[in-house]
Amino acid sequence: MGITANSVWKNCLAFIKDNIQPQAYKTWFEPIKPIKLAENALSIQVPSKFFYEWLEEHYVKLLKVALTKELGETAKLVYIIRMENTYGNKEPFTEKIPSTNRGNMGPQEMDVPIKSKNPELKNPFVIPGIRNIKIESQLNPNYNFDNFLEGDSNRLARSAGMAVANKPGGTSFNPLLVFGGVGLGKTHLAHAIGVEIKDKYPERTVLYISAEKFTQQYIESVKKNTRNDFIHFYQLIDVLIIDDVQFLSGKSGTQDVFFHIFNHLHQNGKQVILTSDKAPVDMQDIEQRLLSRFKWGLSAELQSPDYETRVSIVKNKLYRDGVEMPEEIIDHVAKHIKTNVRELEGAIISLIAQSSFNKKEVTLELAQQVVEKFVKNTKREVSIDYIQKVVSDYFEMDVATLQSKTRKRHIVQARQLAMFFAKKFTKASLASIGSQIGKRDHATVLHACKTVDNLAETDKQFRKYIEDLTKKFT
Repeated sequence: MGITANSVWKNCLAFIKDNIQPQAYKTWFEPIKPIKLAENALSIQVPSKFFYEWLEEHYVKLLKVALTKELGETAKLVYIIRMENTYGNKEPFTEKIPSTNRGNMGPQEMDVPIKSKNPELKNPFVIPGIRNIKIESQLNPNYNFDNFLEGDSNRLARSAGMAVANKPGGTSFNPLLVFGGVGLGKTHLAHAIGVEIKDKYPERTVLYISAEKFTQQYIESVKKNTRNDFIHFYQLIDVLIIDDVQFLSGKSGTQDVFFHIFNHLHQNGKQVILTSDKAPVDMQDIEQRLLSRFKWGLSAELQSPDYETRVSIVKNKLYRDGVEMPEEIIDHVAKHIKTNVRELEGAIISLIAQSSFNKKEVTLELAQQVVEKFVKNTKREVSIDYIQKVVSDYFEMDVATLQSKTRKRHIVQARQLAMFFAKKFTKASLASIGSQIGKRDHATVLHACKTVDNLAETDKQFRKYIEDLTKKFT
């Protein structure tokens, strides 16, 4: 006789019963009914959403061990929440939600060596503590590798992230800099690496912080004359994750303090993970000594997901939310929302909300309406070719003249304006803009943007060029 949902659950219960108090077993496990076993996923029925949340918060690890013993490492658990007579319906309302397989992130304790007569160490996150301080990792356990789907667009970054999580500080990917456009999963990946490290090495101190928050804390430490405590605190971290590191642009004091912290961590084999919306070569107003350190490890780019990856993302999102949708709707959403993952997930959330709040069935027509709203917002993105054509037409020259090597003033200015607008209205890197506008390098593009900014302030006629052209692109 093959294994069934009943037999698997019976064995799980026997294991659980041996590991918890009788009262807890009676309250939380006796009311559960096994429903089905399919594709190594056991579906169990629970009486309420609160019940499911309590199990996930308090017993998820126990459930995972019990299921793994029965079904192996690929075992999955799905909750079916059955609520009787909702909104006067005769049929009970059911909802399917997969288990996250992970508990909440606990605070980390750390013993601090006392070097001065004053035994206090100012922790920027909490009230100043003494000797043993608790640090919240600031990680979001929902951002993990399980729901960060791999595709051609993110394979390098994801694989490098996994390597770092398996051996923090022990790979050549230190620092690991993940860069890419808006909504492609930089923050998700940064959290996923931290969450994985905490799972594998619970004793390591992991800290996630945005560059903006880091800057605010530094400013506060300068005001309170506790700069050394601030540096000392960060030098104690085993894995430091800084999000949106491009925010440090132009902030020389914060860059200086980060330089010292970075050096200390790197020399002591601690792991640094950074995210940015630009590659190091495109970052402006960041000190050269910091940029060179960013390049010590690996810079991995996240690109827009391809069609297959977008389909996987949509299906995964629906699975996690316990919703089923026809293939044609999944296909329509994935085909038309191409720019980023955040918009893709936003469209699915919008579809689910429309259908549940308005009590409508999710049809292809509804999907088309929702997708249209999302695509309209992104249609405005212009290409570098289009920018060159508009600028050339405006100055009554052809694109070949704009791209030529000539140093005639009016042609140079037109070329500089094209570079300026390409940087402003596209997500292309400076190197990419330069190569497409007359095979120049990124330094030329940077110089062009600065020249346009300066002329806009000093030359009235030039300012009119910018205003006229801006209208054509917006």
